[in-house]
Amino acid sequence: MSQLEIFKMTINHQPHNKFLYKASFTPDLQRRICEKYNIRNEEIDEFFGFFSPVSVQPEYIRKEVDFSKYYQDIEKVEGSFINSLGVLEIPANYYHFTGYISPLRNAKTLKDIEDFPFPEPENFYPANMKEKVKIAHEEGKVVVCWVGHMYEESWQVRGYEEFLMDLIENPSWCEYILDRFMERNIKIATLAAEAGVDMIITGDDVANQKNLMFSLDMWRKFIKSKWQKVYEKAKSIKPDIQIWYHSDGNIESIIGELIDIGVTILNPLQPECLDIYKIKKEYGKYIVIDGTIGTQSTMPFGTPDEIKKVVKERKEKIGYDGALILSPTHVLEPEVPIENIEAFVEECKKSD
Repeated sequence: MSQLEIFKMTINHQPHNKFLYKASFTPDLQRRICEKYNIRNEEIDEFFGFFSPVSVQPEYIRKEVDFSKYYQDIEKVEGSFINSLGVLEIPANYYHFTGYISPLRNAKTLKDIEDFPFPEPENFYPANMKEKVKIAHEEGKVVVCWVGHMYEESWQVRGYEEFLMDLIENPSWCEYILDRFMERNIKIATLAAEAGVDMIITGDDVANQKNLMFSLDMWRKFIKSKWQKVYEKAKSIKPDIQIWYHSDGNIESIIGELIDIGVTILNPLQPECLDIYKIKKEYGKYIVIDGTIGTQSTMPFGTPDEIKKVVKERKEKIGYDGALILSPTHVLEPEVPIENIEAFVEECKKSD
């Protein structure tokens, strides 16, 4: 069976024993994997048999933006760079992580916010998206389009603490920033749906290990309502488009509402934060679950036999209706033994 055929069975909640599975790796771990198996980075997915959708993205064309004026008071250290959003990323000296310095951290008025060069929706173009989708489908591959974040990118350009304080003190500032990213996301989702992609990739980390990072009412007002507009637009063009949504942490309080606004695939359901079997029982007939293999527990600290036991249990208790994609709950860090990755792949491949 092709991955596209298995994917269709998965999203239709049709029981099957050929589960899609995937994992990703931090650079150092990926390097060691390639060295051990004498493969290149681009060969990893095929080597392990990972679920590897084709990503089809619109083309973004606009004049180059000079963000340097936002950092005249900052001494840029070696290895730092300004990303496409205008956020200065600096080396954090811890694995692959970088620290963020936000361009709007010193904003004093709404005008300061309005003058910032946010991404411009009108500068996204379909290029050859539809043709690429057609080719991928003929090859039996699933096609996805990365739409983006909304809350995460908003706090990145404003500053984390500053944005959270603005939610209370300057809500119109937050609304403006979120709206700008929502408009961009609607445009990308529109182009994706028109091209016929199978799934759009979205999400925001809105929770910590115990609960949401802000009140449920704030999430509904500032974030839920805007994602709803994105999803409604995509589904109005392609009703069967799948909506993949990611948030780390304990998001139990919003799962039902995410489903209400159109989410069909939920990632990652961290077992350290949530009762994943309870979630399956309550919401399993409405969503596909993607994840559930703990990266804070199982993958780094379990034995290969324990890894296999966990994967088998997930298949039986969550994947009984076919609506499961097996994956670690985040990128695998350097401390994960390669033997555990081998055990994960071996058990995922089994057709019990």
